[in-house]
Amino acid sequence: MSRDQNAGRTHSMKADNSSFERVEEFKYLGTILTNKNSIQEEIKSRLKSGNACYHSVQNLLSSSLLSKNLKIKIYRTIILPVVLYGWETWSLTFKEERRLRVFENRVLRRIFGPKRDEVTGEWRKFHNEELNNLFSSSNIVQVIKSRRMR
Repeated sequence: MSRDQNAGRTHSMKADNSSFERVEEFKYLGTILTNKNSIQEEIKSRLKSGNACYHSVQNLLSSSLLSKNLKIKIYRTIILPVVLYGWETWSLTFKEERRLRVFENRVLRRIFGPKRDEVTGEWRKFHNEELNNLFSSSNIVQVIKSRRMR
């Protein structure tokens, strides 16, 4: 194996008769790997896939014909695995944890629907604390941390 003469400029490598170009990031087995070992792009990609999955089932999640328990099962079995693919390699910062929680809260708001305010009688969205109490299960960040410990 030998390096190109212009390896410092073109960042390519030669092995036998094949030439390999150096890239900033690439997708391997569905996971984005970067030269800086950053997971921000991977989480962005996972959330994008999770959004696509969420939008494909959002009619089910907002349907009044399905129970809330069934909607939560749909979230746990269809959407959550798409978002958490490759979580074993993630070392989460506060910013990434927040992005994951925002995504989960959006899905939970769709599942639980609006709430009627007792004082004004108007419909409003659930606050984060109310969603946590209604969901009664560990949030997405706690799931990642508990699975890591297991």
